[in-house]
Amino acid sequence: MKKQYLFGVFLALLTISFVCCNKEDDRLLEIDEITVDNYPRIDGSSSTEPLNTLIACKLLGWGYEWRPYSHGNGIWRLEPIGEEIPDNFFEERIKSSQTHNAIINLIDNRTDMIISARKMSADEKTYADNLGVSLIETPIALDALDFLVNKQNTINSLTVKQVQDIYGGNITNWNKLGGDNETIKPFIRNPNSGSQEMMKEIVMGNAEMPDWEVGYTDDEVISTMASVYSELSVFQNGICFSPHYYKEYIIREAVGAGNIKTIAIDGISPDENSIKNKTYPFVANVYVSIRSDMNHNSMTYKLYEWLQTEAGKRVISESGYVPN
Repeated sequence: MKKQYLFGVFLALLTISFVCCNKEDDRLLEIDEITVDNYPRIDGSSSTEPLNTLIACKLLGWGYEWRPYSHGNGIWRLEPIGEEIPDNFFEERIKSSQTHNAIINLIDNRTDMIISARKMSADEKTYADNLGVSLIETPIALDALDFLVNKQNTINSLTVKQVQDIYGGNITNWNKLGGDNETIKPFIRNPNSGSQEMMKEIVMGNAEMPDWEVGYTDDEVISTMASVYSELSVFQNGICFSPHYYKEYIIREAVGAGNIKTIAIDGISPDENSIKNKTYPFVANVYVSIRSDMNHNSMTYKLYEWLQTEAGKRVISESGYVPN
């Protein structure tokens, strides 16, 4: 009888503890006084749009789920769900102007906060300095730069030096790397795109590379991430790069995806563990940025601080990013 009583007490305490923990978890997902009306204007890129959407849904109590875009190109998005969502809320408060434009919008005070895959470039910082504006750029998550080739390519791994030599123009044939006798066709992204700046910073080391972008024809400069798959499907001798998050969550079923493979770098494949432990060579930060003159009592600043808490990190993790 005594054992049954003690067991009953144990279950009761366990239930209370579970409920309290759940209430604490719920409370940690809230920011006092945040509403639809005072929600900050947030900008970013197509890679960070799902995280920006998820943050709003979590804080405002809306549902959400991953769904393919309606135009059927195999690209996915995190879509908010709920009749209570005001018309045009996401069009007005959660934008995806792409990295360069989002940074300029923040400098020009046309948005309150951005989440992006890189910090300001040298040109963007000069623009901000000329206006007397400075930004606070804080890392909140990790991403990586994956390298992709056609599945028919016999190469499965490259070294960091080999990637640098390919994009530096020093290696121009796959047979120099143990592959077929085919001229390498390296694709790049358009200037100021998040992935192009990641490439310059974490792969090429921000070195002066006058030869790197000289000689690229228009068909070798890919304007959208979705085009990476279609181009590599056609050009079996091609190679390109993509943010890991974008490849895994957004572009996972894009046209041509079945013809593409991700190659290892220095024998290490990009995945959650190798990104978190930074054993994969090309790991990059994801930043939340605000203007340095932002009022510390503003809802924007509260959200900026919240993203660095354990509650914020849980939401970042749920979005698919690796919290910093």
